[in-house]
Amino acid sequence: MANTPKILPTLESSKQLHSMKLSELDQVASEIRETLCNLLSMRAAHFASNLGVVELTLALHSTYDFLKDRLIWDTGHQIYPQKLITGRYDEFSSIRTKGGLMGYPNPAESDYDLFMTGHAGCSVSTMVGLRSGDDLMGRTDNHSVAVIGDGAFPSGIVFEAINNAAELNSKMLVVLNDNEMSICPRVGGVATYLDRLRSNRVYTGVKNEIVKTLSKVPVLGDPAERLLFQIKEGVKAGLHGGMMFEEFGFKYFGPIDGHDIGLMKKYLTMVRKIDGPVLLHVITKKGHGFEAAAEDPVYFHTPPAFTTDDEGNPIPKSKSGAKAYTDHARDAIADQMRHNDKVTVITAAMCQGNKLEPVREEFPDRFFDVGICESHAVAFAAGQAKTGMRPIVDIYSTFLQRSYDQIFQEVCLQRLPVTFMLDRAGLTANDGPTHHGTFDYGYLRMFPNMVVMAPGDANDLGAMLDFSLGHEVACSIRYPKTAAAEIKRELQPIELGKSETLRSGADGTIIVCGTPLEAALAAAEQLAMEGLDVTVVNARFVKPLDNGMIRDAIENTGFVVTAEEAMLMGGFGSAVLETANQLGLDARKIHRIGIPDEFVQHADRHEVLADLKLDAVGIAETCRKVATQLNLDAAESA
Repeated sequence: MANTPKILPTLESSKQLHSMKLSELDQVASEIRETLCNLLSMRAAHFASNLGVVELTLALHSTYDFLKDRLIWDTGHQIYPQKLITGRYDEFSSIRTKGGLMGYPNPAESDYDLFMTGHAGCSVSTMVGLRSGDDLMGRTDNHSVAVIGDGAFPSGIVFEAINNAAELNSKMLVVLNDNEMSICPRVGGVATYLDRLRSNRVYTGVKNEIVKTLSKVPVLGDPAERLLFQIKEGVKAGLHGGMMFEEFGFKYFGPIDGHDIGLMKKYLTMVRKIDGPVLLHVITKKGHGFEAAAEDPVYFHTPPAFTTDDEGNPIPKSKSGAKAYTDHARDAIADQMRHNDKVTVITAAMCQGNKLEPVREEFPDRFFDVGICESHAVAFAAGQAKTGMRPIVDIYSTFLQRSYDQIFQEVCLQRLPVTFMLDRAGLTANDGPTHHGTFDYGYLRMFPNMVVMAPGDANDLGAMLDFSLGHEVACSIRYPKTAAAEIKRELQPIELGKSETLRSGADGTIIVCGTPLEAALAAAEQLAMEGLDVTVVNARFVKPLDNGMIRDAIENTGFVVTAEEAMLMGGFGSAVLETANQLGLDARKIHRIGIPDEFVQHADRHEVLADLKLDAVGIAETCRKVATQLNLDAAESA
């Protein structure tokens, strides 16, 4: 085997898989796993999920032609095997680096990637739309396939799509990739239902006999095969009362072994011939083929870069000792729950991502993981708040967008005191545009009965949570995925709509919203050495703003620069401009630093901040330019 020529580097298109023997496909599977392990020796990347779909990817691409047919991967972080077999092997080492391949599907990279999918649950809807569009365009011979995990399957939009698919009754395939996980172990009634399908001993035994017989008969057209499937369907109906999927109008097949390429190819070939929607239930294991990842798929979802010892055990290359904002948020939540038995915490399948495991263990009765169902999480929190509880909704900024209507209707309109903890707000760097949490200022500050806050450092975060849980309306607190600064100062108390001045200077003012605060202070130190003395303000609040501070900055210092790790359009700087206008102040003195009207691509965090002028160098450069321009304007006016 050592001298066997490698196949993976030669693949320019997955069409080349169609003519391969099973032994060759198995070799490609081994080469993919080796490549994934090599990647983890360089940088953090999605790992366990990709190991789990290697055989499924090969079975799909060796059965269908996805340059003509349609394939949507739900969530998309398990796209690495597809990238490797579709002509991107030579670029693969660049994945999740600036200018390199994206860690999610990316239509700009390849025609095989149809949608840039980074949020869970949407694959079935887009697949149904693709099928409908192809039918209307006369491309009725195309096949449409969506691969969705069991963790994402309970999302409300999935059932909306399934309902619509049954109505359309066109030829389409949903592959339910059942690995008993989302990022964390999945929860809820759908998970229990899938467990019954997988574990019923009578059904499994009959199914295994069918599989053994199928291996001895042709793929299609044999009367014995048709009889076997009729028997199988009868057993299914007897054991499970007609099946949930069948009741929704889908023909259900499975569960089958998602690591057996040959078996999956047989089933995929069969379902290609079936009219109407089909659901194929495959059983996979996250981390399959790498023992440590299979045993702990939660840790190995996106592990740090590692090497392996002589026995193949992973050894992390480095481990940062800096405490992240997420850690500070978790500790603050736990402290509040210890002192107030009305406080609950609600998350949406992100217990591990939000580092809430210790909270779950200490307070199991007040910890709620609702699965990948953000809309439900927020409405659920509203219900708790109505009873007098003080719920904390702990969700990534980019995922909270999925619950926009519930924030409006069930929380703000009802004037309910729900606290929103927005993890991964701002730039998530290597994950890229699907995961940057850059829109929350804009989509939250417009709501009445909503207070919007952003801590300038770790010291602010706990104090803001304490403030929020004592406030009478909804509050949001956003913080990024990075190590937390702890700025030494005499901490001023959190008061509604009040900022904190950390440094005073007459030449200009830098008003910082959130985590650029440390960079702004460093920039101010550099500018002072150059003779430009500036004030640095920790805004703390996006809504309500400190009007008195804004008036003082505009009237009594030379210029104002706002800095935010968020979209400029509708963001903090926009709010400052609006306030200046309302107060009748000279808004021409205000210059904003933040994210322009574009999607920010993936790169290391320090690279992205530098590109956006949100690091110390960029903030100082902006202040110099603004000061110079204002001096020139003043000279011309004189």
